Amino acid sequence: MSFKQRQLTNEDIVELFFNSDNESEYQSEASDSDSDQELPPNLVAMENPEVTTQILMENGDEDGGRPLVGDVMEVSSSHWKDNSHFTPPVPAIAFDEGQSGVQTSLPSPTEAECFKLFMTEQLVGDIVEETNRYALELQEKTEPGVRGKLVKWVSTSVNEMYTFLVAVLLMGIVRKNSLREYWSSDPMLATPFFATLFSQDRFLVLLRCLHFANNATANLQDPLHKIRRVLSGLTQAFGQVFVPYKDLCIDESLMLWKGRLSFRQYIPSKRHRFGVKFFLLCDVKTGFVQDIIIYTGSTTDIQNYEGLGVSGSVVMTMLAPHLGKGHTLYVDNWYSSPTLFQHLLSNNTGACGTVRSNRKGMPRFSSRKMQKGEVEFLDNGKQLAVKWHDKRDVHVLSTVHTATMSETGRVDHLTGERKVKPDCVQEYNKKMGAVDRVDMVNSFVECARKTTKWYKKIFFHLVDTALFNSHIVHRHLTGEVITYQKYRENLMRELLEEHHIPRRPPTGGRPSGDNPLRLTARHFPAEMPQTDAQGSRTRRHCKVCMSGTRSRKLRKLTKYMCVPCDTPLCVTPCFGEYHTLKHY
Repeated sequence: MSFKQRQLTNEDIVELFFNSDNESEYQSEASDSDSDQELPPNLVAMENPEVTTQILMENGDEDGGRPLVGDVMEVSSSHWKDNSHFTPPVPAIAFDEGQSGVQTSLPSPTEAECFKLFMTEQLVGDIVEETNRYALELQEKTEPGVRGKLVKWVSTSVNEMYTFLVAVLLMGIVRKNSLREYWSSDPMLATPFFATLFSQDRFLVLLRCLHFANNATANLQDPLHKIRRVLSGLTQAFGQVFVPYKDLCIDESLMLWKGRLSFRQYIPSKRHRFGVKFFLLCDVKTGFVQDIIIYTGSTTDIQNYEGLGVSGSVVMTMLAPHLGKGHTLYVDNWYSSPTLFQHLLSNNTGACGTVRSNRKGMPRFSSRKMQKGEVEFLDNGKQLAVKWHDKRDVHVLSTVHTATMSETGRVDHLTGERKVKPDCVQEYNKKMGAVDRVDMVNSFVECARKTTKWYKKIFFHLVDTALFNSHIVHRHLTGEVITYQKYRENLMRELLEEHHIPRRPPTGGRPSGDNPLRLTARHFPAEMPQTDAQGSRTRRHCKVCMSGTRSRKLRKLTKYMCVPCDTPLCVTPCFGEYHTLKHY
């Protein structure tokens, strides 16, 4: 964003010299960027949120139906004073924790039922409808005479779509380098369970045709129209199923995406650096993800609050349903400002967070160099501003903490003294990591894979978030404490028991590779299990007779096999040759 310079008038110069309290208005905000290289407009991190309100939506009818809040009053930087006995204002309404928690009762809160509170059969049915429609569109675009998987397309169903989700979730636990390896016949790589769910071609064609919107009627002005129905359905379910406890936090999460995308973001402090940015509102006590907003630039689904900038507007948009109830919000220095915290306080909502020292409305702390552990408290009657020196200066703003220091429970190994920190710093460190914990937990078993379509990866990312929330709901309803991975495993089993339709065993195909264990361990011949069709006359072709290189190949039937190798073999001499010779 560029700004035009203007020449100062005589009145401006007089105002600048005599009203030094407002000199910060003429200073530019310092940038946190680690790079001096100019980035494309869609990759520029929003380093100065107070002067970039132009990227917000100006059309109030497209704010997602979120309630609006009153006018914003600016906080002056000249009303702060030194005070080490600050006490936060008493909230007008005390928070009622009795209304918090899961709002939906289930007669049998199994893993599958908890998951279906978010990924409902109606939502899956909509996905099935759009997937079938998109598959027909692709078939119509295919030139006559061209052979491919789409030629054999058969309409999918809700049962098959749930089974497809199970296969995708299982791939998050059973990691392989490519999708085709899940159907590999190599004994060292084989995972035969996937072949019992889908053939390779069927899974790949389902993944290709997976779709969430009708291209003919979609709102092309919405950059998220491809995924809007799923995003709206899940976020609405999050708010209906769970009411948060007192403490909330807002932070951003970055989903890796290196492909072309107009709203791809560059955040150098994040692990992935490039990707799609999500704003998440989380309940601190449980970690439940209460709301999600995807940043799309000028069309982001947030309401513009004049005077709060982009960051403050994000906070107010996400907190709108929870204002006036006595909540406490924790945010980092990208969101914090005295004006925002004052506006939240006027709506009976406390706040605490790190803050940039040059934020508009912040007080001027002493410029002397502080020693480690030194602290300075300033307040304006309603807010507490703290400057505390640890490894470097840390600035914190709070409307809910007192100007006191307390022990951390740790001891300085150099001096032997007990470490102390400001109360607001300790509370911030304890309650600000909810969003990062969601990312960390999902990173071990996430089902999102590298795809050529950005909206498919966002869909899988949203499925992971719904799974995370359903795990919290299951623990809340049953009191059963199980690991996240065990919950996912139980969920997959239950979904398969309810929705999986057994497929016919594959016929033909490529022969399986050589089993490297055939020359080791102990092997004994056993009679072949009888099939329903052949009964006691069940036979299979001997492996050595058909593929051996020491003699002429024969199609010889046998009723014996090696069970560990799952290989039919004549008792003599084929059984001995197969388990003793590398080249039989």
